[in-house]
Amino acid sequence: MPRAEPLAPERWVRAIRSERPPAALDEYLPAFEAFFDHHAGEVEAWRKRNSGYHRAVASLARFYIPRGARVLEVGCGTGDLLAALEPSVGVGVDLSGEMVRRAAARHPRLSFHWMPAERLSLPGQTFDYIILSDLLGYLYDIRAVLERMAPLCHPHTRIVVNWYSRLWQPVINALDRLGLKAALPYLNWTTVEDVENLLRLAGFETVRVRGHILLPLALGPLSRFANRFLAHLPVLRQLVWTNWVVARPMPRGGTSPAPRVTVVCPCRNEKGNIEQVVRRLPRLGAETELIFVEGHSSDGTLEECRRVVASYPERDIKVLVQTGKGKGDAVRLGFAHASGDLLMILDADLSVAPEDLPQFYEAMVSSAGEFAMGSRLVYGMDPRAMRFLNLLGNRFFGLLLSRLIGQPIKDTLCGTKVIWREDYARLAAGRAHFGDFDPFGDFDLIFGAAKLNLRIVEIPVRYRERSYGTTNITRFADGWLLLRMSAKAAGRLFFAA
Repeated sequence: MPRAEPLAPERWVRAIRSERPPAALDEYLPAFEAFFDHHAGEVEAWRKRNSGYHRAVASLARFYIPRGARVLEVGCGTGDLLAALEPSVGVGVDLSGEMVRRAAARHPRLSFHWMPAERLSLPGQTFDYIILSDLLGYLYDIRAVLERMAPLCHPHTRIVVNWYSRLWQPVINALDRLGLKAALPYLNWTTVEDVENLLRLAGFETVRVRGHILLPLALGPLSRFANRFLAHLPVLRQLVWTNWVVARPMPRGGTSPAPRVTVVCPCRNEKGNIEQVVRRLPRLGAETELIFVEGHSSDGTLEECRRVVASYPERDIKVLVQTGKGKGDAVRLGFAHASGDLLMILDADLSVAPEDLPQFYEAMVSSAGEFAMGSRLVYGMDPRAMRFLNLLGNRFFGLLLSRLIGQPIKDTLCGTKVIWREDYARLAAGRAHFGDFDPFGDFDLIFGAAKLNLRIVEIPVRYRERSYGTTNITRFADGWLLLRMSAKAAGRLFFAA
């Protein structure tokens, strides 16, 4: 690659900002490489001077990207952020040969390549996460870079992008001129809408958008409090310094074999519904396994489950008995014994019809969503199916959780939920992040899916009054418990970084 003679950094930055930006990629690459080769010798000093900002970025990146993943960082600089993520496989690429040389010396366990982002090519490799941190402002062609990332993705790859909010452009320029921040040659000042559009054009779908870092200074507890809590409050969240977007590859049609499906049906005092579940359950995918998890019933539900198994030998049905309590415990037990690739929950009260499950199946196998949940609040429902206070509570928790997880959801408490087995395994492995806080299981799955940055999709269902038995829900006591659970999860997810 031809190299340009570097100007003094301040003069070079002024030339970019006040004269003209590069007119072609071949003009851009040598000039920017020369600048960042020169800047490589200053990076460590500037990081120390602005340590509060860089520590906050590293903390946020660790929140979005779990330890032990396969990670590619585009625009890796000296590799410090990539190393902080503790990847099982870590690969960094950078325009600057000097940056790459220093990164390889600092982090010999990781792999680094001298390569401009616009010519990104790593044949035969795919990654769980690709991160572009404070890079968009320097790219000649953002869309071309995003398009070059597509071959490096598998269906579950997540793209994590962070960059300065355009709101702070004048302040950042002033800090550069005053010598309080490294003078850098920004080409672009993008909005969230710009980045979402470019991702969409390159074949990616936004999963999550958040703003972070209200106080980018090393002021100890004050900075931590401002960035963790104040940055997410109304009005103040408009003043954050950085935007963060998480995206996934857009679903593409494929010819994968039909998955095996397991339907877990928790049942406590549901004797009159058990045979109806078996009769009405559609055959889904390559095989359909049905697991009843009986929860210490007093009406003979366990005996009925066993009778039904004997009466329908052609169906793949298992019966498990809880040792613990609550629906959440029943679901976890059922999932632990499931053999299917796709895991479904169907409540035994039949308020959501088994005949609705094919909609969930289609949404998952088409990759329209990676975690599907029913919504009872779209279609008209039986007026006796949900009391008015329950309806208000559902709408309230829908609004609350939408804010907490960063994805719109309407009905948090519909019992019908679907997740891929491999994603549930990751969710269960990371359950300690939230703790064992949910006896119902709904919030455990929703918050866990959000932490994994899964695309959540709601399937409208028609909600019916139960025809047998009585509800196991206590409105006020359980509503208070749900509120406490939301507060605990908010501390682990919404105010986590």
